[in-house]
Amino acid sequence: MTRMPTYFISHGGGPWPWMPDWRAMFANLEASFVRMVKDLPQPPRAILMISGHWEDDGFAVMSSPRPPMVYDYHGFPPHTFQITYPAPGAPGLARRAAELIGAAGLPVRLDDKQGFDHGTFVPAYVMYPDASTPLFQVSLRKGYNPQEHFALGRALAPLRDEGVLIIGSGLSYHNLRLFGPGAKEPSEAFDAWLAETMAAPPAERTDRLLHWESAPYARVCHKQEDHFVPLFAALGAAEDEPATMVYHDTDLFGGVTASSYRIG
Repeated sequence: MTRMPTYFISHGGGPWPWMPDWRAMFANLEASFVRMVKDLPQPPRAILMISGHWEDDGFAVMSSPRPPMVYDYHGFPPHTFQITYPAPGAPGLARRAAELIGAAGLPVRLDDKQGFDHGTFVPAYVMYPDASTPLFQVSLRKGYNPQEHFALGRALAPLRDEGVLIIGSGLSYHNLRLFGPGAKEPSEAFDAWLAETMAAPPAERTDRLLHWESAPYARVCHKQEDHFVPLFAALGAAEDEPATMVYHDTDLFGGVTASSYRIG
């Protein structure tokens, strides 16, 4: 099998594909997800999503053959709480992932109850609307330790040679209390730092991300870094490979700049 790239994606706001006005706002993001599929070297055997919407005391691996849905959002239209994305899970690959994580000395457990959160089912739906590609998740670890999440990615790296597409799903800007014009300066500055960082040589890139809190407006853009940490896992799985920006918007919600990256 050809080695798969990894991705860090900004997954957008809530269940946006099911709301016409929001879907229009995220047209560039939707196009980037469609392009991701076309740019893959081969159809993935499965997608492993590391979403900013699931965290555990250690690293948990979704192992259900038929994961349920998790509607982890509020204030959206009633029909968005009836969405189904019936992709099969990947129990065999989940066990393989858990073995790799454990072999790296990281705490891990299998979870056969966890369902698809919107950081997972939203991009997966746009990428594969027929829900035929197996899909599973690995959680973040509470505390968001950057080194541990890089280590998670390094542990999962062998899956890239086994046909698994690893995606870190978060947002390059995630401050739900600061949208509109007030978000413009901080999100632009942080995004520019991120672009410079992602273009740096691998060792420098890793070091800059381990010290990401020193970036311009870092704690304005990410008061809590749950939506940024998936980047560390995606990069850890392709640490020595170049990164390419594959999505960029500059006026989401009236002022937010956001980006996504392919690594490898």
